[in-house]
Amino acid sequence: MVRRHDGKVAIITGASSGIGEACAKAFARSGMSVLMTARRGERLNAIASEIQANGGRAEVLVADAADRALAGRLLDAAESHFGRFDIVLANAGYGFDRPMHLMSEEELRTIFEVNFFASTDLVTHAARRLIAAKRPGHLIMTSSCLSKFSMPSFGAYAATKAAQESVCRAMRFELAPHGIEVASVHPVTTSSEFFSTSAARSGTRSAPLTDHAPKWIIQSPDRVARAILRCIERPRSEVWTSRIVQGASALFTLCPWILDAVLRREAATRCSRTTAATRE
Repeated sequence: MVRRHDGKVAIITGASSGIGEACAKAFARSGMSVLMTARRGERLNAIASEIQANGGRAEVLVADAADRALAGRLLDAAESHFGRFDIVLANAGYGFDRPMHLMSEEELRTIFEVNFFASTDLVTHAARRLIAAKRPGHLIMTSSCLSKFSMPSFGAYAATKAAQESVCRAMRFELAPHGIEVASVHPVTTSSEFFSTSAARSGTRSAPLTDHAPKWIIQSPDRVARAILRCIERPRSEVWTSRIVQGASALFTLCPWILDAVLRREAATRCSRTTAATRE
């Protein structure tokens, strides 16, 4: 049974698909009002209309996550539409599938701008407003299981996610005296357009990760949304959707040579897939 959160207001970035869309719908079903943002206005409006048709409250702000003024605009919009905000989910971000030595400085800076700086800017601005208003709140960043261990060709992406996790961990204890909860979310492979978009952005000809990843490691965005809702109800520092991967990350930290063996095999597999795709 879904616990009700009537009267609460959530801000969600990257809400036009995947985890962001699933969270917007799940939050609305639980009684929250949601303010959604992403670049695709048509898609956002369709999601908002669906939420409203089911009796929920949703508003849209079309914007690019890299806009440095977005944090203030989002918080202002939430307070204008709903009078407040309680939960901020910094979910916007993208992947990049390319070896580090083949990435340009501009590509590296841009992925940090979107994945790390934009999300950090939003949650820190939100924290200041909550403290000034003397209200509790919940600040959440969608990180990744790759924040704990990187993979070949995902070094830049993993670095942004590790940075997010570090910020969330520190802020959790910095903001605890103010009654503000902070958490990072660590999904595994999620069945969404994330990986196909990443492949297109990276210019890779190999198949998206979801095409060859083991089925047991592929999860739906709805599963991640349910896990985030449980965190809002029972706060904790990290949200994991796979105990197996969470355990593996701990093992890799304790025994890095095991991770080395896994990554050596993954690198060889990726090389053979890329070669086959190039021949095609």
